[in-house]
Amino acid sequence: MEKKMKHSVPDVMGEALNLVRKSDVAGATAVIREALAGEQARSRSGLPEAWPGRPPEGVLAPRRPLGEVLRALRARPAMPPSAPPELEPAHDFGERLLKRVYHGPAGSLGYRLYMPADAERRDLALVLMLHGCTQNPEDFALGTQMNSLADEFGLIVAYPRQPRRANASGCWNWFDPRHQGRGSGEPARLAGLAQTLANEFGVGRERIFAAGLSAGGAMAEVLAGTYPDVFAAIGVHSGLPYQSAVDVPSAFAAMKGAAARESAPPVAGGRRCRKIIIHGLADTTVHPANGGRILDQAERGERLKRTDVDWQTEAGRISRTVLENAEGRPLIEHWQVEGGGHAWFGGDPRGSYTQAVGLDASRVMVRFFLCL
Repeated sequence: MEKKMKHSVPDVMGEALNLVRKSDVAGATAVIREALAGEQARSRSGLPEAWPGRPPEGVLAPRRPLGEVLRALRARPAMPPSAPPELEPAHDFGERLLKRVYHGPAGSLGYRLYMPADAERRDLALVLMLHGCTQNPEDFALGTQMNSLADEFGLIVAYPRQPRRANASGCWNWFDPRHQGRGSGEPARLAGLAQTLANEFGVGRERIFAAGLSAGGAMAEVLAGTYPDVFAAIGVHSGLPYQSAVDVPSAFAAMKGAAARESAPPVAGGRRCRKIIIHGLADTTVHPANGGRILDQAERGERLKRTDVDWQTEAGRISRTVLENAEGRPLIEHWQVEGGGHAWFGGDPRGSYTQAVGLDASRVMVRFFLCL
């Protein structure tokens, strides 16, 4: 049975802000968490015996979905009296997933690093994978199965960890102006990590990518707006547009589908990131309109060729919109999945926030990144 919000958005935010004024940050957080908490939705999907044309790589025959768990977005990143303990790794990867720490001018960042066994003989690419709220690098690596694709395609995959002292639920602070600009905060640390790894392993800028889920997807969008000279392409799964929120109330509104500001993201040095956007049409945590707005921003001010293709499944449609430049190079892909909730599509069901809906999000993203 679906759980409904007990109060309207203004009521919830008003109650939370009143508690903040009384210095009751924990109480305010609890109010917002309760309002945002969703159901553990389950949906089934399948492919018919015959498709209308061959589907692209990454559109898969289905398996039994485990569903999704809709969790809370942590409210404003206030430092608690004592930071909550970090979650223990959900899966033991042995020695293949290295534990490292990046140190840079904007601060330090712990991360896990995966390299293919034959890395020395490969033309490598680099992917930063940004986990969602309440997740950790180990859980995200398990759920997305990006390490398997790393072996197949020659990828170095870095999984940065958002420490609980920075955000009690482990969310990247995409909605905080302190982390929306170039040269400081989380974007500077993530871009610094990418540049350091690229220098270490000899990866050119045209093969540096970032992808994320939910808050991680929103932070990937921040990287596209602030460091397009570092990242060639990004993947936004169930995320939000750059600067769609600048505080807790606007973050809450944006997640529920309120229109973002109309100004287009800045472009550093005249560069733009290529983008692949994936969103489920049944996402009740981050409204799917957010994916459409990222697409709309990309279309403004440029003459791009647009192609729309749909594939029918037993559960609903999977649709893809592609925007190409004059040379025929795809600059934007926007995937929408009927029945898809707030979860990474495909992957390993042992990881949190995964859902089988007939689409392998990791493979689709890698294909787009590498222009395959």
